[in-house]
Amino acid sequence: MMDPTIYVTLATATLAGLAMVTFAALAGWRGWLSLKQQELMRGEHQSLPAVQGPSASARIEIADLKERIRKLEAIAAGVDL
Repeated sequence: MMDPTIYVTLATATLAGLAMVTFAALAGWRGWLSLKQQELMRGEHQSLPAVQGPSASARIEIADLKERIRKLEAIAAGVDL
């Protein structure tokens, strides 16, 4: 059998490693939040593209999908088309 101190040492080293990874991830998260806060303060959040209406092809595709849904609902309800 192995000596109990080996288990304690291994558990302590694992816990220390996990703590280091956790603190590094937390520091990175705080840094990212700080960066985003600075961007918002400077007004860079407006760099998102302007929302435009759907194009003609998109409207045709949406109409086609609505028609398919209507047909499927009719089939589910047992109505003959």
